[in-house]
Amino acid sequence: MWLYEKKLQHPVRVSRPDVKFAKMVITQYGGPDGELSASLRYLNQRYSMPTDMARAVLTDIGTEELAHMEMIAALVYKLTECASCKDYKEAGWEGQFVQHDGGLFWADANGVPWSAKYIACLGDPITDLTENMAAEQKARATYEHLIACTDDPCVKDTLRFLWQREVVHFQRFGEALNVVQDWMCQSKHIWTGHEIKREDEEQPAGEDKTSDSP
Repeated sequence: MWLYEKKLQHPVRVSRPDVKFAKMVITQYGGPDGELSASLRYLNQRYSMPTDMARAVLTDIGTEELAHMEMIAALVYKLTECASCKDYKEAGWEGQFVQHDGGLFWADANGVPWSAKYIACLGDPITDLTENMAAEQKARATYEHLIACTDDPCVKDTLRFLWQREVVHFQRFGEALNVVQDWMCQSKHIWTGHEIKREDEEQPAGEDKTSDSP
């Protein structure tokens, strides 16, 4: 369960409405590298992690990504507040107005709806943690692109905070990967996560290992 605090993780402010930029930043709401995809991916993958530390990291980061999705939603809302159909048409986003008015919908910057295919889970902890590190780098790069596309200092502040958190998440997943790799290198584990028997466990005690007798 979660304890919900009725405040954003970081303040979200805008200097002025900007429907055109809202159309861009919506990709971090429902795009392939957005916050919804990240939160669902991590909260789902934690069940197949072999160590408490890895499960805790996925739970912590997955929960934080829900807070980031809330921040993106607040940002889009503020950027489009009181916008008219004309404003949406000038921004090339009239389809959003026609289908949702001022409501939010999980889609990317090109209007492609969110899809479960964005979520990866192979069940192998090495594979999944490596995938997560790549996902954080893609999100980091996307925030850098968004920062370059706005001149609003308030919006930049919000995006820089989210960018910083992607960097931290990448580092934490790297730490979790090291822990899981060490765990899997132990004598009773192999890379698939299955247990194997050591040579001294495969033969009954007292039996001559060098004997050729049947």
